Amino acid sequence: MKIAILSRNPTLYSTRRLVEAARMRGHDTKVVDVLRCYMNITSHAPSIHYRGEELRDFDAVIPRIGASVTFYGTAVLRQFEMLGVYPLNESVAITRARDKLRSVQLLSRKGIGLPITGFAHAPDDVEDLIKMVGGAPLVIKLLEGTQGIGVVLAETQQAAESVVEAFMGLKVNILVQEYIKEANGADIRCFVIGDKVVASMKRQAKPGEFRSNLHRGGSASLIRITPEERSTATRAAKIMGLNVAGVDILRSNHGPVVMEVNSSPGLEGIERATGKDIASQMIELVEKNAVLGKTRTRGQG
Repeated sequence: MKIAILSRNPTLYSTRRLVEAARMRGHDTKVVDVLRCYMNITSHAPSIHYRGEELRDFDAVIPRIGASVTFYGTAVLRQFEMLGVYPLNESVAITRARDKLRSVQLLSRKGIGLPITGFAHAPDDVEDLIKMVGGAPLVIKLLEGTQGIGVVLAETQQAAESVVEAFMGLKVNILVQEYIKEANGADIRCFVIGDKVVASMKRQAKPGEFRSNLHRGGSASLIRITPEERSTATRAAKIMGLNVAGVDILRSNHGPVVMEVNSSPGLEGIERATGKDIASQMIELVEKNAVLGKTRTRGQG
């Protein structure tokens, strides 16, 4: 099988592991920088060119598209889909998952546990917005933030009002969410492949920090999840339409709540924490589905 891996950096751990796993299983792989691709968009003969050559005869494509290049990256992925190439995650699902507001609304509509979340453009009463989500302490997030960047914990009512007003003064879109104090600065990353959680790890924030992202100095360890957490993770991935997803869950007093569904979850932390060969399981799903031409159900919002 001929597999394209869309990644801007072939030296990244996740990219290297996917290449290694695919080649170990006898597949021909090519790492493709999406920003170096250019496309001929036509109804009778669509094509993708890369470094002066046409990309042809691929059976599958594995998108590892960074948040900063979502728009162009998903455009390239759509072009592969137009050519009949099987995508491990579809472009529409990636776009859906990258939109935090859209994700929260879709998950809410399907009954997935979530932190109480508020969204506003320019409320007449910031105090009422904060009260609506339960008051301080609360978490304020930039919609476009990634890896914990643009996420602020406001511990008092005055601080919350100041941060919300500051963000609105910058004309950026924000979510205001309840702070799940009982999580104690920890979340659970559930790695979903197909319809199963194949691995899970606890991410603990470093002392003095509430964000548990490994990029922010958090630590990872193996954890056993409950049947309810497992069901929540698989349902969340399915609602987003993702074949592969990293679902981040907090343990709250009222059960598991989903913080985010990541369409391009990193492999380094989860493989090292669990000792599992996640990359090979991703390639196995490609082998199974590319032959059958399977994709998730489209058009879920």
